[in-house]
Amino acid sequence: MEIKYEKYGEETVAFVIGEIDHHNAKAARERLDGIIDRECPVRFALDLSGVSFCDSSGLGLVMGRMKKCNSTGCSMVILNPSNAAFKILEIAGMDKIIKIERGKQNG
Repeated sequence: MEIKYEKYGEETVAFVIGEIDHHNAKAARERLDGIIDRECPVRFALDLSGVSFCDSSGLGLVMGRMKKCNSTGCSMVILNPSNAAFKILEIAGMDKIIKIERGKQNG
């Protein structure tokens, strides 16, 4: 899995590319937390368009970052989830507790 990020004013967008599973969730969590801590965004967007596989570890990753953002006062949104990512988010009901924007351009 690869994580890149870009800053657009007060918004930081992190792009997750590859598989999110129990093998790489810890490294992803540390990387995303580091980005949030370093950039201090007003809005943190997690772009999941490049996710090819997502299991329950991905849910934990999203929920943990949402909790971290809430504790630091920034809002969080999921951008353009791939079908694999959206399916697990929807099954878990995450679409009811976090904003998911599909078809949005970054910036």
